This record gives sequence, C-alpha cells and structure tokens, in this order.
Amino acid sequence: MKFKVLTLLAGALLMTATSTAVMAAGKTIAVSWKTFQEERWKTDEAAIKSVVEAAGDTYVSTDAQGSAQKQAADIESLISQKVDVILVVAYDSDAILPSFKAASDAGVKMISYDVLVEDPNALYVTFDNVGVGRLMAKTMLEKGKSEGNFAFIKGDKGDPNATFLFQGIQEVLKAQMDAGKIMNVCETFTDGWKPDNAQKNMEQCLTSTGNKVDAVISENDGMASGVVAALDAQGMAGAVPVTGQDGDKAALNRVALGTQLVSVWKDARALGKVAAEAAVAIADGTDPTTLAGVSKFSGGAKGVEVNAILLAPNPITKDNLNDVIDAGWISKAEACAGVAAGSVAACN
Repeated sequence: MKFKVLTLLAGALLMTATSTAVMAAGKTIAVSWKTFQEERWKTDEAAIKSVVEAAGDTYVSTDAQGSAQKQAADIESLISQKVDVILVVAYDSDAILPSFKAASDAGVKMISYDVLVEDPNALYVTFDNVGVGRLMAKTMLEKGKSEGNFAFIKGDKGDPNATFLFQGIQEVLKAQMDAGKIMNVCETFTDGWKPDNAQKNMEQCLTSTGNKVDAVISENDGMASGVVAALDAQGMAGAVPVTGQDGDKAALNRVALGTQLVSVWKDARALGKVAAEAAVAIADGTDPTTLAGVSKFSGGAKGVEVNAILLAPNPITKDNLNDVIDAGWISKAEACAGVAAGSVAACN
C-alpha cells in the first residue's frame, strides 16, 4: 500500500476557515468558490467536504471574493499544489477558460460546479437551470399573476445561469407576452447577483414605471430580498408576487409570510454530494462518461458539448412548504417566524 508523504501546502493559496493546509494520504479535491458570502455555498461545502473526507481524501478551498482575477490566481495556485480535482464555481465563465485549460494541461481534472464553463474536458454538475426558470415562470402564472406589467431582475451578466434561467422563463411566458397580456416593463442584469444591486435595479424600475409593476421575476433568493425591500418601501410588498430560487432560509420565511411567491429549491446537499462523489471517482481514475446520471449538454452560448449531471429542482410555495421542513432543510420555527396563526398549513 502506498502512502504519500505529508506535505505542507505552500504558496499564496488562500483558504476558508474550513480548509486544511496539509495534504493527507489519498487524493486532494479542491473547490474554487466565486464568493463564499452567499448562504447556500456553506451548505454545498459541508456536503462536499463530508464525502471527500469520508473517502479518505483531502478537501481544500479558495474564495475568489467576487473577482475573476483572484479566481484565476487561486486556480493557478491549486494547480501548483498538484491537487487532483478542482470544482469551480466560476465568477466569469469566459474569463476562467484559460485556467481550465491550464489545469487540464497539468493533468488536473476539472468540474464546473453549478455554473457552466464551456470546456469539453470538464464535467458539468448542476441543477437544470433552464428548468428552474420554467418552474419560476410556471408558478407565477399559476399562483401569482398571469398578466400585467412584469419586471425581470436577472443575475450577473457574466454567469451563464442568468441566461439559462431567462431562457426557461421566456419559454413559459412567451404565449402570454405574444398575446400582449404580459408586458416586459423592466429587464436588467444584476452585478454579482448582489441583493443591494437588485434593490437598486428594482427601485429604478418602480421609479421609471410610476410603481406600475404587477409581478417580479427575480432569478434568485438573494436578489429577491433586495426586490422585496424595494417593494416594501413603496408599500407594495406582499401585493406584488416575487420569484426566487435556492431555498435560502430567509426566502422560505418570506414565502410563508407572503412577500415572496416561490423559492425554487435546489437541495445543495444533494448537489454537493453528487459532485463530490464524482470528484472522488474521477480522482481515482474513473472515466466521467461512466458516472451515474451523466449525459451530454451543449446548451451554452458557444454550443460546446460537455458531459453533465443535471439534478431536478422543486418549487416551494406556501402549499408545499412542508417539503423543506420535513427534509430538515429548515426548521418549522425558522420557516414560520412571524407567520399569522392559521394562515399557512405547514406552520399550524
């Protein structure tokens, strides 16, 4: 049985508090986060780390802190440390392409985690983001508004997920829009998917329309918090349905309170587990095409075909709030904080 000599990680590698700087026996699986400030990534990391360490491998991570330049430097440092696999949540999917090539050239296996990077040598592991967009729009039509003035608060322009989501949204809303029943009165990308930027975008939308907005399609929960804050300042929170995704605890509470219509739940625990299992297998020499659930995907802007694992999401509204509570994703107390007695079945 072969053992690797314990080696202290050197260089400029910046790690999160949960990372370790010591290479242990086995393979080394790294994650390059685009920003570790969003609530959901901590859940992903816990799932990934659990699988990696249970396999006897070492987990390390870096935080790009919302900088494409820092993410490239982080990956360069990881390559120099001779890690076996890097999962990348790309801040800018185009800017990071040279880093993916450099890693592949160095023999490091790459996984596009949640955000597509159109590198044919990388495995793409995510939820069906076009499907998420469809679910947000479908829920809006069925349980929110099916006509009127719609505002579209999209994610970061450099993130393909923003486009995938909007693709699914447009598919579902097309008939109503073509019939003139839904009017697109505001449509904007949001730098960094940041709530405060989304709030500013929504405030500008309300100003430009004289508050004549009937529904808001926000592409994630963080931005939905900014949207709801802007609506609340005008006394419109709860009257204007707002979408989101990720299953953030604050968003699920807004769903229960009625200020957010839906949060499309992408169980990050399941995504992290699947991606980590794939990383461990690939590190051990498994051909990615033989992994369970792998199919071909070429829906990116460049049409590059990649191997992909796409998980199915679940739209959470007041009607099925029990799904996330029963799954242990959120406690009943957290989901139902401030909810009027008898107003939501899951909170009774």
